[in-house]
Amino acid sequence: MSKEHWLKSELNQLNQAGLSRSLRSVMTAPTGRILLDGREVILLGSNNYLGLSVHPTVIEAAATALRIYGTGASASRLMSGNSHLYTELETKIARAKGTEAALVFSSGYLANIGTIPALAGDKDLILSDALNHASIIDGCRLSPATKQIYRHCDVEHLESLLSQSTKCKRRLIVTDGVFSMDGDIAPLPEICELAERYDAMVMVDDAHGFGVLGETGGGTIEHFGLEDRGVIQMGTLSKAIGGLGGYVAGSANLIDFLINRARGFIFTTGLPPATLAGASAAIGVIRSSPGLRQQLSRNVLLLKNALLERGFQLLPSQTQILPLMLGSVEVAARFAEALLEHGVYAPAIRPPTVPEGTSRLRISVIASHTTEDLKTAITGLEAARAAT
Repeated sequence: MSKEHWLKSELNQLNQAGLSRSLRSVMTAPTGRILLDGREVILLGSNNYLGLSVHPTVIEAAATALRIYGTGASASRLMSGNSHLYTELETKIARAKGTEAALVFSSGYLANIGTIPALAGDKDLILSDALNHASIIDGCRLSPATKQIYRHCDVEHLESLLSQSTKCKRRLIVTDGVFSMDGDIAPLPEICELAERYDAMVMVDDAHGFGVLGETGGGTIEHFGLEDRGVIQMGTLSKAIGGLGGYVAGSANLIDFLINRARGFIFTTGLPPATLAGASAAIGVIRSSPGLRQQLSRNVLLLKNALLERGFQLLPSQTQILPLMLGSVEVAARFAEALLEHGVYAPAIRPPTVPEGTSRLRISVIASHTTEDLKTAITGLEAARAAT
């Protein structure tokens, strides 16, 4: 079989299963309304939770850095790509996360696939939540450690696995803080208690919590008041921060260790200076502008209550991520297309991103949605339901 024949066969199988994906063209900034393939629609599929990618302070900081330093880093950070702008950004992240230090990676994916194998090696054990993000899963796969999956947010199952792990050298519990497809929050206080009891490390992927949860936007650790528990905090700069990149925050020793051992850090080019400056400015806005989080909370409450009152089946989310459950791949795809016809964009989420039989729309609310945007979205969702 030729290469092209094989590729065509694989694509046909995806099409027949309703799992084929394609790229759409977004022609404007990701705010409450966008131009999608040349048409204005309400956007319900963005991670730009606080609208900071278009905040004037963030744009000005990025533009200034662009004019001064150019478009790219030109090398890895251990070569000549370690701009002094990293120091400012990492200091701000550590302060926001309540840790001694932080280390910025070029993406959240690189942070996970670099950090997890560095922390857990031969004769170690990684315990991972069943619904963890793909980057955590891939980071676990890259480690020679033994891997065990505990049922989603099930601390009793986690404890059972920990109690049987006495022969392991080290134990690493890895979990999302906010689960990206379900919108629920990991039971971190209970997980930290188990970790202390069984002498395990805890690593939390706070991609969807940083900037949103906690009194100052510090994320899930601040949300639960666990800053003194030594949790390794990983996250991204591409969600509420509105830019690009990943980070790990923790002790100074941890950061020095990752600089020397995390391959996802060592072997990739540094971020563009404008991205670093924009992220620093965005964190400053988060710390000084609690009104953005308050507006996001109001928007979430408005849309969530309206959908529940109208009988839509939502998972019990605690955050700005509202999963609208539809079940089959075919129903989810039809619903998403019908919704788009009514001027609202929320992509269908299908396997392997979510388990079989749990296809859904992942509706994400952002602070820059207006009340009119959300009312239009509600009308569109009702019309799409009627059409499918």
